[in-house]
Amino acid sequence: MRIVAENLEQAYESAGRRLVVLRDISFTVEPDEFVAIVGPSGSGKTTLLGLLAGLDRPSSGRVLLDGRDLGAMSEDERAAFRAANVGFVFQTFQLIPTLTALENVLVPLELKGNGQRADVERARALLERVGLGERLDHYPAQLSGGEQQRVALARAFANEPAVLFADEPTGNLDAENGAAVADLLVELNRERRTTLVLVTHDPKLAARAGRVIRLEGGRIVSDSGGAGRAVPRASAEGAAAGGAPEGGAA
Repeated sequence: MRIVAENLEQAYESAGRRLVVLRDISFTVEPDEFVAIVGPSGSGKTTLLGLLAGLDRPSSGRVLLDGRDLGAMSEDERAAFRAANVGFVFQTFQLIPTLTALENVLVPLELKGNGQRADVERARALLERVGLGERLDHYPAQLSGGEQQRVALARAFANEPAVLFADEPTGNLDAENGAAVADLLVELNRERRTTLVLVTHDPKLAARAGRVIRLEGGRIVSDSGGAGRAVPRASAEGAAAGGAPEGGAA
C-alpha cells in the first residue's frame, strides 16, 4: 500500500498555549517498503505514526493511504478502512487479558466476519509461524513479554493487512526477545509483501529498514529514501532555527 503524507502539521491547545508537535511533514512510502522513523524523545514520532494510521486527524495537511484521503472519511469509515487494510503493533502489546493467545489472534478475524473454521486455522498457523504453536491456550499473564509481542504480531497480520504500523515493537523487550521480534517483522514484511512503517529507538532494528526517516523538533531532518528525498542536516537545522515548533511529543 502506498502512503502519502502531504504538509502535515499537528498542534494542540494546552493551558492557553499552542503546542506544535509536527510541522511541514511530507514524504511518500511505496508499497512493500520498510521504513523506520527515528529521533529523540519528544520529536513527534508516535504522533506521526498515529496520523499515518488514521488514528488521529492532522491540524492541517493530509494522509493518503492507497489514494484514499483519511481526513475526508468519517470516524466509522476510517475504522472500517483500518480493519480491512491496516495492522498495528504496540510497545505495550495490548492483548486482551481474558482471552487466550489463539482467541486474541481471532479477534480481528471475527470482527471482519470470516468463516469460523477458516479463521481458527489461520490463527493457529500464524501462532505456529511465530513459534507459539504450543502456547495457543495460554493467557497473556502466562506468557513472557517476548511471547506476548509475538502474539501481537500474529494478531496484526491476521487480516493480511496491506500496511503494518509498529510503535516501538521491541521497546519493552530484552535484547534476545527484541532481536527475535525484529527478525519476525522483517521476515513477515518480506513474505506477506506488507508495507511496514515503524517507530523505534533501537538502532539495530532501524538499520534493518530499507529507509530511515529522522525527526527532530517535529521536523524531518534526514531521509535516506534515495536521490531527491534526503534532507541535508545543515539546511534542515537552519529551517528549524527560522521557525522551530513550540513544543514536541514522542
